[in-house]
Amino acid sequence: MDTKRTGTTDPFNSLREAITRVMKGQRDPEAVKAACERMDRMREEIRQKHGVLDIAVPSIRELRDR
Repeated sequence: MDTKRTGTTDPFNSLREAITRVMKGQRDPEAVKAACERMDRMREEIRQKHGVLDIAVPSIRELRDR
């Protein structure tokens, strides 16, 4: 978590603060950029560890073809 912005490492407090900003219509470009970078890192770690996880498309096709 970004302790510089929130002053805490508690993910629930960070989430509450983010929700409060969204409800007020406020966007924090730095927070958005940091979140995107975290998601990109996590996605790459998962891809390297498990390979490409093609779960949704086959499942949707199976449900559709019933």
